[in-house]
Amino acid sequence: MNKRQYAYKVIRTRIVDGTYSPGQRIIINQIAKEVGSSHIPVREAIHQLESDQLIEFKPNVGAIVRGIDNELYMETMHVLALLEGHATALSAPLITTNGIKTLENINNEMKEMLENYELDKLGALNREFHFQIYSYCPNNLLKKNIRETWNRLDIVRQAGFTFYPKRTPQSIEEHSTLIKLLKERADSSEIEEYARKHKLITLEAFKERN
Repeated sequence: MNKRQYAYKVIRTRIVDGTYSPGQRIIINQIAKEVGSSHIPVREAIHQLESDQLIEFKPNVGAIVRGIDNELYMETMHVLALLEGHATALSAPLITTNGIKTLENINNEMKEMLENYELDKLGALNREFHFQIYSYCPNNLLKKNIRETWNRLDIVRQAGFTFYPKRTPQSIEEHSTLIKLLKERADSSEIEEYARKHKLITLEAFKERN
């Protein structure tokens, strides 16, 4: 891992875990000392984080942590619905029997977590469920875009906004339906439409959360 990558990881981790809060200024000198580098790798890392929409530059202030506003979140979720729908359709013909069994196990674990009120683990299991499907997707660029889009939502997930207790039972049932479609080798257009709808319903839950 080079200096730029290390600086990127340090700053990004602190944004995601809440150490750096929205609106907080990133002090380049301080980060450079911590990672043992010059200013250049830190500036490069900050530019990358700006591309990730985690940091923004303000005149006469510099680099600050960007807050995730509702509009940005909803736009990102809409893009994710399109990407995930297509990735699921591409993965469907290639997913193995063992792959489907893994999906069933993850979804059953989600049911157990819900029943035991271990809600903090549901988000990670949900991600594992979907990325298990995408592991069979033959389009590597599509998978990369999905990973990057999920990563942009990490702050929102950290704040607990994406997995709502009222939404979770329905989401688990939708996973079961998706597993059924994959197991039955349903038409790819049907699978794509259902996977896209699954994500868009989560978006609607976000809109109606208050």
